[in-house]
Amino acid sequence: MKGLFTYILLIILLAPLTSRSAFLLIPMDDSQTNHLKAYGITYWTLQNQVEAWWLLNYRGGSFLTPYNKDIETECRIRDVSFEVIADVQKQQIFNEIARPDLNMDAVKLEKAPKIAVYSPSDKLPWDDAVTLALTYAEIPYDVIYDAEIINGDLIKYDWLHLHHEDFTGQYGKFYAGYRHMQWYREQQQNAETMAKEFGFNKVSQLKLFVVKTIKAYVSNGGFLFAMCSATDTFDIALAAEGTDICESMYDGDPADPDAQSKLDYSQCLAFEKFTLVRNPMEYEHSNIDVSQTRKVGQDSDYFTLFEFSAKWDPVPTMLCQSHENLIKGFMGQSTAFNRDVIKSEVLIMGENKTANEARYIHGEFGKGMWTFYGGHDPEDYRHYVGDPPTKLDLYPNSAGYRLILNNVLFPAAKKKKLKT
Repeated sequence: MKGLFTYILLIILLAPLTSRSAFLLIPMDDSQTNHLKAYGITYWTLQNQVEAWWLLNYRGGSFLTPYNKDIETECRIRDVSFEVIADVQKQQIFNEIARPDLNMDAVKLEKAPKIAVYSPSDKLPWDDAVTLALTYAEIPYDVIYDAEIINGDLIKYDWLHLHHEDFTGQYGKFYAGYRHMQWYREQQQNAETMAKEFGFNKVSQLKLFVVKTIKAYVSNGGFLFAMCSATDTFDIALAAEGTDICESMYDGDPADPDAQSKLDYSQCLAFEKFTLVRNPMEYEHSNIDVSQTRKVGQDSDYFTLFEFSAKWDPVPTMLCQSHENLIKGFMGQSTAFNRDVIKSEVLIMGENKTANEARYIHGEFGKGMWTFYGGHDPEDYRHYVGDPPTKLDLYPNSAGYRLILNNVLFPAAKKKKLKT
């Protein structure tokens, strides 16, 4: 009898411990030791067929998974903060999130998206903030380039990032400053060889085929993310279809003198009524980018994230999740977007209103979506060619890098409202 009593007492004492072990909460507020690797933990969880929730606007956009010892171990290994909570605590969180007076919601994350980074093989990995973020967060990705695009490999991927490419065929307009450098000559030679191999007379024609293929990928339901010069040159290439905007040092013959009047803005995803920079010696493509005209000093270079309704506008809410609302600015070949040439249907998610510039924009096209993020590296204010890599171990809580990783997880979200 005494033994039975002891057994029952042991069950009663252990029951709360079992209950407390029901769920694992990964907070994304200021209590998180490593925001960037937290995304990697969530991706790893989905890879292992364990469901997860994204708690929009709850403690900085926290993640929640059923308790699993392996997930806890992985969090410890990667130095990611977590809390083990009971089922009743999980329900309290969901009840709080469901309150109509609070701007919160919960979105089910279903499956780890398959990721591709469009980048030439000879680029150094740290030349691109997205590959840096993916590598640091331990999120796997494939590198693809023109050959894979032409061969139809895009269909394999849920999410595509565009490395800071120049899709106009002008090699970044680096001619004035770098034309005598070995790396520049090799880049041009490699691009021209690639174009000829696939039957194109010019690099600009090859790049036009690539952007049209990517545009079709988005229309069919793909997710596109781009930073720096890949943003504006993507739309410039689309608008300039059938018109030569490259001077002779880029493609062997002069540009069309009437190129500006022949642009077709209806083909663009994000921009309209922009003006080309025709001078081949000027390090700028058009007035979409404001790098050369902005009057914003480094100390005052910040942009504000918009607050969207989590219950009614979950898409931009997911993309803007951060523990900070004011994001430190950073430059690039394309630093920020001139608001005057952004299409009216485009959603501006981050802006420097005083400077009339947008930094973070989003839109839908067909069945898919795209996001453009101005600047080169959120933790390297003015990144130059040949600069050393950014060490993300020094910036594990970077709010600017979080915006990149929001886009990586976004395709995993269930597309209908979660009911709890």
